[in-house]
Amino acid sequence: MTRSPGAARLLRRALHAPEASRSNALPAGAWWLWALGLATAASRTTNPLLLGLLVGVAGYVVAARRTDAPWARSYGAFIKLGLFVVALRLLFSVFLGSQIPGSHTVLTLPEVPLPDWAQGVRIGGRVTAEQLVFSLYDGMKLAALLICVGAANSLANPARLLKSLPGALYEVGVAVVVAMTFAPNMVADVVRLRTARRLRGRPTGGMKAVAQIGLPVLEGALERSVAVAASMDARGYGRTAQVPPAVRHTTNVLTLGGLLGVCAGTYGLLAAQGAVYGLPVLLAGLVAAMAGLRLGGRRSVRTRYRPDRWGVRAWLVAGSGAVVAAAMIWAGSVDPEALHPGVVPLTAPVLPLWPAAAVLVGLLPALVAPVPPSARGFEEHDRRSDDHRGKEQA
Repeated sequence: MTRSPGAARLLRRALHAPEASRSNALPAGAWWLWALGLATAASRTTNPLLLGLLVGVAGYVVAARRTDAPWARSYGAFIKLGLFVVALRLLFSVFLGSQIPGSHTVLTLPEVPLPDWAQGVRIGGRVTAEQLVFSLYDGMKLAALLICVGAANSLANPARLLKSLPGALYEVGVAVVVAMTFAPNMVADVVRLRTARRLRGRPTGGMKAVAQIGLPVLEGALERSVAVAASMDARGYGRTAQVPPAVRHTTNVLTLGGLLGVCAGTYGLLAAQGAVYGLPVLLAGLVAAMAGLRLGGRRSVRTRYRPDRWGVRAWLVAGSGAVVAAAMIWAGSVDPEALHPGVVPLTAPVLPLWPAAAVLVGLLPALVAPVPPSARGFEEHDRRSDDHRGKEQA
């Protein structure tokens, strides 16, 4: 059976990721669901090979689909923060000790005598290879969580995330979005000021340079906050509609009860004793919380301009993160030793094959998400348009 050239062309066009535009850009929630799925997978393992694979997947997707926006430049800062966390965890293990027993002594530090009420705590003493490896695994897990969150900060537009929130959560969402955009904007300001000092021949390192850069960074953040507040006030933010008291009370009961149900159901799924009631309670809590948010949205009188639409590509991106998280949770119940390599006795970690293959599903956004436009892409597009226009005129 032969396939027609037109059908093959349509198939390639459907599988090929288009160039990103305002109409087909992915919703910010899809990127956050993908990143939270990777972070959930990282929280279920201490295997350094799987953690490194998760970080590599997140980094590849960021490199393939990151734009030139200010918030997209914060990924490097999160990587440095993750390395700092690993180093700090190792430093605490060396100087404060660990409860992990070990037989391979690396070094012995002078131990500081402590009073009787501080039993169980020591400063200095014997440092073993087992406790260092355990601290390294623990620090890598936290660093992977931070890097996954940094990937979401680099790929998701905070303004579009705020616009996608329900009306009942708009006030809370503003605070959350402002908190999430503070780190990327601060990183952009630091890079801009360091570049300006370097061009003027001034030093960019040392405590003196940090002190001179810190004040303009804080001043810029304050000016942006004042500008955002002024623009929100000019657009009538904060106006609410009048709703009956019964609706308000019903909204509060549904929202609070739904959130409590979600917490109880999640705990039931994670605990071995609550596996029977965990899923029904979680679903009931989600339904009640969504009903409460739906009723609470009546108090908001704001409208949405060109709301984001969840297409097939957005669901694929969010679903890939969910698949990675679900596969890692299932692997933890089937083969926990593969996800948590032992340190006593000290053994080399082994990469489990099918959890690693499940982690590679997180690379799907690099294939299906729209490609961000670049200057070279725009120049190529303009050149092709001019050539096509010239041929038509000829």
